[in-house]
Amino acid sequence: MPNIITIKKGLTLNLKGKAEERQLPAAALGSSYAVVPDDYIGLIPKVIVHPGDRVLAGDTLMYHKASPELRLTSPVSGEVIAVNRGAKRKVLSVEVRPDATTEYKTFATQGVEKMQRAEVLALLLESGMFSFFKQRPYDRLASPTTEPRDIFVTANFTAPLAPKFEYLVRGREDELQLALTALTKLTSGKVYIGVGAGQLTGLAGVERVEVRGPHPAGLVGVLINHTAPINKEETVWTLKASDLLVIGRFLKTGKVDFSRTIALTGSEAKETGYLEVLPGARFNEVLAGRLGKGERHERIIEGDVFTGIKVDEEHDRIGYGIDQITIIPEGDEVHEVFGWALPRLNEYSRSRSYFSWLMPKSKEYVLDARIKGGRRAMIMSGEYDRVFPMDIYPEFLLKSIIAFNINDMEARGIYEVAPEDFSVCEFVDTSKIPLQQIVRQGLDELYKEMN
Repeated sequence: MPNIITIKKGLTLNLKGKAEERQLPAAALGSSYAVVPDDYIGLIPKVIVHPGDRVLAGDTLMYHKASPELRLTSPVSGEVIAVNRGAKRKVLSVEVRPDATTEYKTFATQGVEKMQRAEVLALLLESGMFSFFKQRPYDRLASPTTEPRDIFVTANFTAPLAPKFEYLVRGREDELQLALTALTKLTSGKVYIGVGAGQLTGLAGVERVEVRGPHPAGLVGVLINHTAPINKEETVWTLKASDLLVIGRFLKTGKVDFSRTIALTGSEAKETGYLEVLPGARFNEVLAGRLGKGERHERIIEGDVFTGIKVDEEHDRIGYGIDQITIIPEGDEVHEVFGWALPRLNEYSRSRSYFSWLMPKSKEYVLDARIKGGRRAMIMSGEYDRVFPMDIYPEFLLKSIIAFNINDMEARGIYEVAPEDFSVCEFVDTSKIPLQQIVRQGLDELYKEMN
């Protein structure tokens, strides 16, 4: 009997601009590629290269002070041109100017199936592949010194306009299986992989779990909560299956190649589809002229509309865990008369404030980035509960985080959650409270207190 989880609580946001199943021309070569420590929550960087140094793709640029064996490596071969620092000499990024042809540092990855845990772990750490691993509790960079109870992988992307994993994995099933086999070496427990209905039926050595239902059914937090919840003093590791494709290619070839296929989506996208990018480059360089239509002010988002990061001067580099780019209207040029009092057949509303709820479910909407309302006190209306499919009371947990009541936070499930688990709650929230930011700050403060 297959493991099947059916989620009823949640929200399917049907937006215009889904990625067509076609391969677009690959992104152009950037003038420089950078590793940004702030992209890895919990990393304390120690840079070991200097401007003028020559590096190969896979050479170490910096390591984690708390675990020196955990490395961040160069995505390209070339010359280190800058170590950028901010206030108090904080490391902002390390930039490398790429060669015309990439030269790779090679690793001995043959025979992974027969390796011991220490050997597999050492390979992932030295190559920089371990940077894809996160841990719960605290939803931060995993600690290689702690063996996880279990490892959880999500291959069911249910966020708005998310890429279809069956397209990403097509022709690369052997790399996915190789990476999953490596994961089984890293834990004495189980490796769970959450998939969509009827997908990835040929996997071996792992616990395959079908997760059905609306978003956030595809989030790894839901998978954990409905299969093997985390207890206090337990640690699990989490990954996305798209990251496993990068790891699997490394284990197959012995070369550090961070390139990945992503979805270009959104109502304002000039074209939609799938394209290959090499993380670390600037968006406006490698995708110049390929993002927005330019007809109105647009917001470019790295990720989906619920959890993605706005692309701007502060965040102008392609992240190493990217899966999609979403382009929607900014909305700051819109001036409405009567506002919500209009019928609004073309505007989406979860609460049936507009008559669009009479439209068929297949209708696609164009949403802009406006909040549409002011921030106010949290209303205990149960609206979070209706879209939160975990065995946790979200409103009470959020209040305990705001008050930073550690005992109450522990009792209400703080160790099981990550900010993304509250993304749908934040979308439907009539109080316009930044719930994901609150959870992130709570997890960071709790980590300081407990460690």
